[in-house]
Amino acid sequence: MKAVIPLAGRGTRLYPQTHTKPKAMVRIAGKPILGHILASLADAGVDEAVLVVGGPMQTQIREYAEREFGDEFAFTFPEQVDPQGLGHAIHQAAPAVDGEPVIITLGDMLFEHGYGTFLDAHRSLDGVDASIGVKRVDEPSHYGVVDVAGDGSVRELVEKPDDPPSDRAISGVYVVEDSDALFDALAYLIDNDLRGAGDEFQLTDALQRMVETGSVLGTFDVEDWYDCGRPETLLEANEVLLASMETNGAGALTDAVVVPPVDMGEGVELTRSVVGPNVSLDDGVEIDDSVVQDSIVGRNAELSDVNLKESIIGDAATVRGEPRNLNVGDNSDLSL
Repeated sequence: MKAVIPLAGRGTRLYPQTHTKPKAMVRIAGKPILGHILASLADAGVDEAVLVVGGPMQTQIREYAEREFGDEFAFTFPEQVDPQGLGHAIHQAAPAVDGEPVIITLGDMLFEHGYGTFLDAHRSLDGVDASIGVKRVDEPSHYGVVDVAGDGSVRELVEKPDDPPSDRAISGVYVVEDSDALFDALAYLIDNDLRGAGDEFQLTDALQRMVETGSVLGTFDVEDWYDCGRPETLLEANEVLLASMETNGAGALTDAVVVPPVDMGEGVELTRSVVGPNVSLDDGVEIDDSVVQDSIVGRNAELSDVNLKESIIGDAATVRGEPRNLNVGDNSDLSL
């Protein structure tokens, strides 16, 4: 089975972080988002990956994937030159997939449980051509939605409907046995210019086309997922992933306190500071006279005299506060 990961999106919801890197290359809990995805796929036994890339920063994805995971995956990198939606992105992978079964996962989604769990759930379904990870949500109109018949098969799929047919939201992971049927459906949409929500070619609409032409689709449950394309859920995913890791040592620690869990890259220097919990520090970070909690700090960033919480600091950024000298009396209540 091959993995298909669309990575050509511009990541506008993560600006300014994604002005200089693809969103899949934003680092959380020790590695880029893409690294967490590929590590989980490798654990599930997948060893071929089709990464759909695009835009001027795609080289970062190619180089990282081949450098860090070249021994675990055979990679191909089809290019989406003109982004026209998720369905259009997946369509670019057709020659590389070449009729084989695929697991499709979005390049900005992380899941609390690994892909092996999803593949096992898919294999437990009888006679399906594809299956879709779903979760019940309170506001299904914000998502792609699946309506399921009494026998468990998918009856209808619709993207961000005003009047949702169910509360089962599509979670962003798909397993497709009959990939030829999927790519035929995508080609039908594109050849006939049948654009869906956002005036784009939607994967949801292609899956609906599969249902209409006789394919049998099933579903499996996804307990929790994290949309790392938004700052607040990026920080939430960082916290969840750090909880399963051991705090590592810093390159230099001077009168500093580390409150687990914290992930530190190479060459990190902490001086007269308190860092943690739930902090991810990339290589070369320097923090002086500061308190940092629940945050992500990029490579070679410098923080001095700041008190940060729930923050994202980009690579090589410098953040300086203003040092204060205080003489505070008994029973004082002071906020700074």
